[in-house]
Amino acid sequence: MKIELCHFRVGEIDGVSLEMEKWKVVLEMLGHEVIYIAGSTGSCLAYIIEELNYRHPVNHKFVYNAYERLVDYENENALLEEMIDFSTIIEEKLVTIIENEQVELLIPHNILSLGWGLPAGRAFTKAIKRTRVNVLAHHHDFYWERDFYMNPTCGFVHDWLGQFFPPQLPTIYHTVNNKLAEKKLKERYGIEATVIPKVFDFYQSKWEVNNYNRDMRQQLGMTENDLVFLQTTRIIERKAIELAIDTIAHFQNNYLTSLFERGIYRGKFTEQSNVYFVLAGLPESSAHYLEQLKDKASELGVKLIVAHSRVKYTRQYRNGLKIYSLWDAYSIADFVMYPSILEAWGNQLIEAIFAKKPMLIYEYPTYLSDIADKNFYFVSLGKEHTVTEDGLVTVAEEKIDAAAKQIAEIISSQQTYKLYTEGNFQKAKRLYSYDTLVNLLEKLVANIGKKR
Repeated sequence: MKIELCHFRVGEIDGVSLEMEKWKVVLEMLGHEVIYIAGSTGSCLAYIIEELNYRHPVNHKFVYNAYERLVDYENENALLEEMIDFSTIIEEKLVTIIENEQVELLIPHNILSLGWGLPAGRAFTKAIKRTRVNVLAHHHDFYWERDFYMNPTCGFVHDWLGQFFPPQLPTIYHTVNNKLAEKKLKERYGIEATVIPKVFDFYQSKWEVNNYNRDMRQQLGMTENDLVFLQTTRIIERKAIELAIDTIAHFQNNYLTSLFERGIYRGKFTEQSNVYFVLAGLPESSAHYLEQLKDKASELGVKLIVAHSRVKYTRQYRNGLKIYSLWDAYSIADFVMYPSILEAWGNQLIEAIFAKKPMLIYEYPTYLSDIADKNFYFVSLGKEHTVTEDGLVTVAEEKIDAAAKQIAEIISSQQTYKLYTEGNFQKAKRLYSYDTLVNLLEKLVANIGKKR
């Protein structure tokens, strides 16, 4: 079967792009021909529809006027007309690709659920109706899960969200990442969906320090004797990166000196050693949030390195500058921070498990519904938080202290470090390997093929 995977972007290090690559690999393992459609491409070949670009300036204007303030248009109708025109461009390009490539199955990721690309949702719905192509829509995030999308400025935006996110068509089969989304989709629209969790290739080569990435610490301003905390998520508010800063600061102030005597799991730790917090993900929030993080880190004495310009999906050289892969970043880390308060499932969680790194988490809703009962070993900040007047997330001080103390215990003991990593790896390998995705997609695609 000829299959098209679609998203706003491919070949980058955001969660959806990473997950689409896994789907492509598995579908090709099953004997299908797979191509990409996207608004931008990082390291992958794809059909490009520029108007789908996640960062397209026109769509950014639509998003601001649709969800925040209607300021660039005389009235609602003016915005509607321009969005319809933009949508029609996407629709025509998509129909052309579907027909020219004789696509048999279209798999949009998040395009028909999030509400970020309003014209894209309308365009895909109309193109699906016109071509009668079968669709397996995978929904990572729904608009109703984000406060940002819940109070549109215009009535027609509310209508579009209900009509296109997702559309209710007989040719569309729906899949989601977690049980909460499955339940909510059924409640809101009466739509039955199949839950497909995040998976990973647990049989690939280990992410280790090698000849290419051996100098990564030095290139980022660190040494081999330093302690490195890593967060690879995008730099956006719901990732609650400030909780990681709070925890590292508390760790430094209360438990760091004990490591001078005990050492760390991989050797000595001296007064000349430093502690760093590396952010490897893309900054996609307002510039204000990143500045808040920098200010907080500076105030609390946490050495913060924003490394996204040196970390991409694949290794490469740009203008003579050595670029490392996301997986290289894991190889130099001692501990992974994942305090996100909202996730569809959690790419970094499964990546850190594969990398055999211990991890700090916040128990976000889908973690509690889909993952907690698997009994992985994590350091937890609990499941309750508040948001301050400046928009930053906080948890109870005793949770921060308990987490910092536990981190010190893990880092200072090779045996404890292994307990928190090796067991997680073996369990996740059994539950979330490509075999899981193969079984689910094989059945879904076979059923779709029978009904063609």
